[in-house]
Amino acid sequence: MTKDKYDVIDITDKVEKEINIDDGLCIVYVPHATAGLIVNEFEPNIAQDYVTLFKTLLPKNDWRHDKIDDNAEAHLLSSLFGTSKTFIVKDGKLVLGTWQRIILCEFDGPRNRRVVVKVLG
Repeated sequence: MTKDKYDVIDITDKVEKEINIDDGLCIVYVPHATAGLIVNEFEPNIAQDYVTLFKTLLPKNDWRHDKIDDNAEAHLLSSLFGTSKTFIVKDGKLVLGTWQRIILCEFDGPRNRRVVVKVLG
């Protein structure tokens, strides 16, 4: 469950719990049109910076989709950031950089979000 209209949640540990192979691939997918995924550092200050980025990257505009349900910015942000990431699995662990984390991005919350993890190997 996300808490605000714009939110970021570190989901790395939950994804890693799904790893059940030594070597292969792990696909992480968010099946939502108003959420996304990023891979980057996650700490409180940068988390707030992400939220500020989301709020300012696409300011309120006369978006046509807003006539339907007033969340065009959320759809546009989702398409910019993407809804899936693929990771290498080596020795039973995700191959990530020292500070890299998998971060769920909420653009239209608060909502219950689902994350699909598929491990191939």
